[in-house]
Amino acid sequence: MSDTPNLLGFRITHRAMRADSRRLAEVTAEIAAGRQPCGPERAAAIREYVTKLCRGIHHHHKAEDDRLWPLLVRSAGAEVDLSELSEDHSELDPLLDEITSVAGDPVELAKPLRRLADLLDEHIEEEERTIFPIIARHVSGKDWEELERHVRKGGDARFELPRIERHARPEEMRELRALAGPILVVMLALLRRAHLRRERLVFGAA
Repeated sequence: MSDTPNLLGFRITHRAMRADSRRLAEVTAEIAAGRQPCGPERAAAIREYVTKLCRGIHHHHKAEDDRLWPLLVRSAGAEVDLSELSEDHSELDPLLDEITSVAGDPVELAKPLRRLADLLDEHIEEEERTIFPIIARHVSGKDWEELERHVRKGGDARFELPRIERHARPEEMRELRALAGPILVVMLALLRRAHLRRERLVFGAA
């Protein structure tokens, strides 16, 4: 076990949340403007994708509030100021609730999804700029692995893993496979086809 935290998983998760929020905002804006069709099957797929994404974002930032922030205070003390990031988290919950409440209506989703994408862009850029260096300096590899296990335990692997594969760079996937072993390859093989079908329905992806 390395004594240095490996932030790769968090970086890819952040990238996936930002990219998918932005893609969903763009596709629902196209639907709202009448530039793309949206029949019942596509609307249902968008509702499922949006609901799962919001659930995943909530789980991630709650794990930061409940586990990561206390770990940083304990490890770094006065060096860490979490006030602005915590304020961003307090904005997220009502916005995620709003999005989930209209998830069945792609037209109504466009504006709150755009707000979500903008908030995540700003929040994650600030978090990675200010907090990641503190994690690298002060958090042990053991404590970081325990945090990541907690995050994985509460996540939806059937939704999260194929998205990690989609948004990871080739060299990052090679590193993830080396870290996780054959089980990752097997799980991705099992989950990939269903996720690609979901993406085609939601985004019109090839």
